Amino acid sequence: MVVDMRAKYNVFIVFTVLTFTSCATRDTAEKRLTPPKTANMVRLEEIEKYAQSEPLKAIHLIGVYKSVYNEKNATVENQDETDARLNKLYEISKNAILELQINAINEKKWDVAASLSRSLAVLGVFVEKTGQEPEILIQAAKDYLSDGKELQAFLAAVQSHNLKPLSPQDALVFLEHSVKAHQRRTANFFLTAIDKQGGITVPSPLRAFAEGTDSTSEMVKGVATVLVDRGIRVEHGMGSPDRVLGSAFFVDSGGLLITNYHVISSEVDPSYKGYSRLSIRTGDSTSPRVPAKVIGWDKTMDLALIKAEITPEYVFSVVDRIVPQVGGTVLAIGSPGGLEKTVTSGIVSARGRRFLQIGDVIQIDAAVNHGNSGGPVIDTHGRLVGIVFAGVEQFEGLNFAVPAERLAAALPAMLKGGKSIRPWLGLTLAQTREGAEIIYVAPLTPAAEQSVAEGVFIESLNGEKITAPQGELIAALQDRLFSDEPGELVALKTSDGKKYILQTAQRPVTPLAEAAKTDSRERIAAALFGLVLSPAGGSFWTPQYLIKRVVRGSVADEAGLSPQDPVRIFSFNLQEKEGYALLGIDVKKRSSGYMETTMRLPAALDSPDTL
Repeated sequence: MVVDMRAKYNVFIVFTVLTFTSCATRDTAEKRLTPPKTANMVRLEEIEKYAQSEPLKAIHLIGVYKSVYNEKNATVENQDETDARLNKLYEISKNAILELQINAINEKKWDVAASLSRSLAVLGVFVEKTGQEPEILIQAAKDYLSDGKELQAFLAAVQSHNLKPLSPQDALVFLEHSVKAHQRRTANFFLTAIDKQGGITVPSPLRAFAEGTDSTSEMVKGVATVLVDRGIRVEHGMGSPDRVLGSAFFVDSGGLLITNYHVISSEVDPSYKGYSRLSIRTGDSTSPRVPAKVIGWDKTMDLALIKAEITPEYVFSVVDRIVPQVGGTVLAIGSPGGLEKTVTSGIVSARGRRFLQIGDVIQIDAAVNHGNSGGPVIDTHGRLVGIVFAGVEQFEGLNFAVPAERLAAALPAMLKGGKSIRPWLGLTLAQTREGAEIIYVAPLTPAAEQSVAEGVFIESLNGEKITAPQGELIAALQDRLFSDEPGELVALKTSDGKKYILQTAQRPVTPLAEAAKTDSRERIAAALFGLVLSPAGGSFWTPQYLIKRVVRGSVADEAGLSPQDPVRIFSFNLQEKEGYALLGIDVKKRSSGYMETTMRLPAALDSPDTL
């Protein structure tokens, strides 16, 4: 009996082993018979994966696919079937975006709904029932009013009006609220909107307030001194108080103020490890300090939004978006050297100065000193035109202000709290007589993923041909993206006839520093130094280049380099903390009879020419 049981057990073991061996052999054979997936099949499956869950990304990936497999060739079998599949995925993704927008509207997530509306507009989708951006913004503005958020309400209403004129009835609602909030310039904005369309009668008290003018002495009451106590600084064994002094001005009756980021940076900069305490003072040096906190900040624009538990005597309007004219008289208000509520006068010396990563700034000659940073600049009509942010100590009368129109565009993001994030495509531009030329495409960016070419010009952005005065074109292009959320879709058309729909990425704090870490030094030379190079032989260890192009006004241009000069790069040093890069080159200048010269070119990493 025992023998029989053992025999049966052995038979069972053998049968089991043979069965599994057979199955494994069959599975292996089947796998060998299954053809491996091609690269384009993998890409199509990736698009299918995101079409419903992340439709904006799927639209971008369709563009990536077409940039790689843009012609019928042997790498793509059944091209017609593939095209049909891509078209179907495009429609699925588009409908998924519509569904997301409907859900956002139902949940009253107005920022999300407006963002999706902009992406849908890029795709050419205008469906009334889901709401276009102006209608979404005006509904958001009304909800903000109901919640007592006046500043957000006025900003949203103005943005809606700039896209599509407000109805006289809606404009009257915001006129009434701006009068209650004692914001005369805001009231004037909505009164003008009503008068342009007509159809209703504005009560005379509302009209009288809106058409009035605030005196400078009244506006001074809305300016405060900002004090940042950073403890004791020890130098050479001696201790001294470490204080940062600045100015700020109220933009909301709830105690919100605008100042410069560099004034309050120690409050939010994670690299700062010391003590920091922020306060404001609304009177003279004998007035009490009121504790304040940072709400939001935008380092690229050197702006910050702070809050103090105080009811201001005067609130500045930020809705005008006035662009001052060169030669126009302006007043700067602030606390130079701690002397509160100092008013200085001057003129607008120039516009279009490129000192910040995004946009341009205005140059003024009104006297400003340490302590003026963050203070308002107003014109003779009492309109906010800028925010003081810098001066050049060595040169009297060289001072700069962020335009008020860019503050209005930056405020919605700062009001959300924390660090403002901005979109970007990954392009470095140079302005020429022909337009904005793409001289560099950073790796691992939306533009690189869709193989946007270098050496071509931007024809249009979101279907609009951008025009601007000489020297202001790049800033105008940046303005078109500035208020967008990272992740939105952007339509780009270039001079080589190509059209792209790209999903924007989050802008790095210092875009070219990030690019320099991943790209070759000969390529990054175009973006940082304005030096466009082409290979010209040499060895693997010491490659030679010819200068193909020198960007006008660049570091290379100032160094006297010119096209066709032979160049060898012997060093590249990235000093990210200090904010600059150094390029070491040996160059044989044609203008000097090809005499070889060794040069070190410095360039700031904070380039204002990126998009």
